[in-house]
Amino acid sequence: MSKVPSGFPENFLWGGAIAANQAEGAYNIDGKGLSVADINEFRSDIPVEKKANLEMTTEYIQRALEDENCIFPKRWGIDFYHTYKEDLKLLAGMGLNTFRTSVAWTRIFPNGDDSEPNEAGLQFYDDLFDEIIKNGMIPMVTISHYEMPLHLTTAYKGWYSRELIEFFNRFCQVLFDRYHKKVKHWIIVNQINLIVHESFNHLGIAEDKVSNLLEAKYQGVHNEMVACGYATKYAHDHYPDLQIGMMLCGGPAYAATPKPDDVLAAVRHNQMEYFFSDVLLRGYYPGYAFRYFEDTGINVAFGDGDEEALTNTADFMSFSYYYTRICDAESFAHGNETHRNPQLDANPWGWSIDPVGLRTFLNLFYDRYQCPIYITENGIGYYDKIEDGKIHDPYRIDYFRAHINQMKEALKDGVDLRGYYAWGPIDIISCSSSEMSKRYGFIYVDQDDYGKGSKQRLLKDSYYWYKKVIETNGEDLL
Repeated sequence: MSKVPSGFPENFLWGGAIAANQAEGAYNIDGKGLSVADINEFRSDIPVEKKANLEMTTEYIQRALEDENCIFPKRWGIDFYHTYKEDLKLLAGMGLNTFRTSVAWTRIFPNGDDSEPNEAGLQFYDDLFDEIIKNGMIPMVTISHYEMPLHLTTAYKGWYSRELIEFFNRFCQVLFDRYHKKVKHWIIVNQINLIVHESFNHLGIAEDKVSNLLEAKYQGVHNEMVACGYATKYAHDHYPDLQIGMMLCGGPAYAATPKPDDVLAAVRHNQMEYFFSDVLLRGYYPGYAFRYFEDTGINVAFGDGDEEALTNTADFMSFSYYYTRICDAESFAHGNETHRNPQLDANPWGWSIDPVGLRTFLNLFYDRYQCPIYITENGIGYYDKIEDGKIHDPYRIDYFRAHINQMKEALKDGVDLRGYYAWGPIDIISCSSSEMSKRYGFIYVDQDDYGKGSKQRLLKDSYYWYKKVIETNGEDLL
């Protein structure tokens, strides 16, 4: 008798994912404080392939707070804070049976170190989660998704300061206590391995407040992983039915050539991508990490109880998948860098398209961890054009079709894949470039990079295609 699955399991979760800071807007409404995302500036004068969030200094932060000419699109998002009922209804109409979003830390604790939570923020997420469930979708919630209170950067040193362990755990405990009956699936930190790209958004460390930025990042992510351990223990002790997950961005790089030195460089690079999931799913620092820190002159200080806290491991693994990279000996020697694969096509922002890489990563992750896996982000940004009131996006359909096919192959390989969340099922502000014109969604939002437009929601051709995919549980991909 064959034990190879023929397709997706009956209870497979077909979803979409957004982040509060890219969608909600209402950045100063109902007691919300400023977050690091609220000073992500849109710059029209930067080449499209180089648009990305940068490291920040205290001087830049001060300028961002005072300069009225700067454009900060994440402050208005797509106004999901006020339109979530209508937007969720559209998403449910596509057939989604799960929806991933995040809780904006500054809606609950405006400064991050507040002693009491903001009730208006808590009530908003009560209402939001109720509406998700009302529309037949299972909520998956990310606790930290580039929404650190800016105050924790200016008054402290972001995650480099150990005080954040206490502040973050207060935040986590409030969420678990308040929403444990509504939300059963939690991801504590979004893409925890992103400490180079999106590092300020992630860790909130202003580069001029530390003497060694790379060391500070690894110290910061250590403190963050310790906080994850404490939060996981609290959830498991108090609410055993909760499923606590960890999340990576992408996965291993390919060796640039078959040369042994390039292969070894790729192995060593990949180990430091696995590092974060190894700690959060295995419960301890691996030997290769200590070797890397020694070779690079990095000192990560452990506090009392840190090793014990890390033994509280996650229940599932999740990861985002957008593109793959390549690594060679030379690039590894110069700061563990990787490069775009010249064998692959890419979108205008230089993000390569590699469906087979998704199957590869699924197999590598499952072989390593043998635990349930969720793809919690997948998609690609494109420019969309309205023609006769419609958006024809065959390029998006082709992209998703190829990746879903590879997911099906991974299931046949034996991977325990539980769910799939298309990134930005409704157009939102780009995380990396803070622009609206880089669109991922099945639903078009009539808004430009400066927040202007009718805000009307239009269904793209891909909306109807993805609806058919879900209706047939991944069988009809034509």
